[in-house]
Amino acid sequence: MQYSWLKNLVVEKIVPFDAAIDKLLQLDFTEKNQLLSSDILDHTEYFTSFITTTIRNSGARYGVGGYNEHRTVYARSKVFNAIVEGEEPRRLHLGIDIWGESGTQVFAPIQGEIHSFAFNDHFGDYGATIILKHEFNGITFHTLYGHLSLKDLKDLTPGKNIKAGELIAHFGEPAENGHWPPHLHFQLISDMEGKYGDYPGVCKLSEREYYLNNCPDPDSILRMMPFAVKHV
Repeated sequence: MQYSWLKNLVVEKIVPFDAAIDKLLQLDFTEKNQLLSSDILDHTEYFTSFITTTIRNSGARYGVGGYNEHRTVYARSKVFNAIVEGEEPRRLHLGIDIWGESGTQVFAPIQGEIHSFAFNDHFGDYGATIILKHEFNGITFHTLYGHLSLKDLKDLTPGKNIKAGELIAHFGEPAENGHWPPHLHFQLISDMEGKYGDYPGVCKLSEREYYLNNCPDPDSILRMMPFAVKHV
């Protein structure tokens, strides 16, 4: 499916961010990042401290990135491992992550409605999750917001209208966000394939073509990556 029409969308900022003054740090979660040892990844508090310190030391407001990134970080959770021993695990990231402080506000970048929501409460999963449905020039697509605060799921109903720029959520604490350092997983999805409150944010490398076709680059809406400086 072609997504050139996404550039025609008028979007609001998804998190508080001023490109004129706020620095963004592009984080690397591939095997190239030798600083991410198993000792760090195996302990959420160490992982959180690593992310927080890395962002702070760079002078950035947020860490960002990860679309189409083959991540060794997912070895920390059984959620992404092969169901049958010997099969291929899931490691390819399908969204963009925005890493920051817990409680960071999350706004709907475009108008839509509540498609579904859920508390995916497994170690390494999304935790509190909201999915919005959107229509543009007769095209239906969805946006997924993962690792949220559990309180953000209260009083939600499918079909509820959401305005562009409306506050919809906050970065959750590890205990409610799937036991990750606080961040937002943002993903574009064309076909939800009948799923509600959940959709794979990570796929097998062998399934890359299929999932990238259904989940285009989120930065076509976020428009943050051009401002990001790579972490060296």
